[in-house]
Amino acid sequence: MPPIYAVNERSMNEKPTGVTANKTQRNLTLTWNDGHMSVYPFGLLRAACPCASCRGGHENMRAEPDETMFNANLPDSAETRLANIRAVGSYALTIVWEDGHDYGIYNWHYLRALCPCEQHRGKA
Repeated sequence: MPPIYAVNERSMNEKPTGVTANKTQRNLTLTWNDGHMSVYPFGLLRAACPCASCRGGHENMRAEPDETMFNANLPDSAETRLANIRAVGSYALTIVWEDGHDYGIYNWHYLRALCPCEQHRGKA
């Protein structure tokens, strides 16, 4: 079984310098300390929610998102509408969805691996 969370020098240095949510365009933008900009559709973020409930139990939780998440196409609904974002210490975000779900802790390493751009997609 792969480790639940692998730490390396790069993952320790991944930090955003800016976080912007656009509810009209339904996306979250992170600007990273290396200058890269990641734009996450809300549907992708919800489909890739890293909480144990969404992943089907603790044994299915991984440091990187499942590759199938990039093909998820969740429709506009309370499940994919952002209500709020909260910082979790200095290492992650929790997204509060309009349906009340707020269990996922999206750490910086996970979000960088979830970047949907061709350069970073699925690479940690």
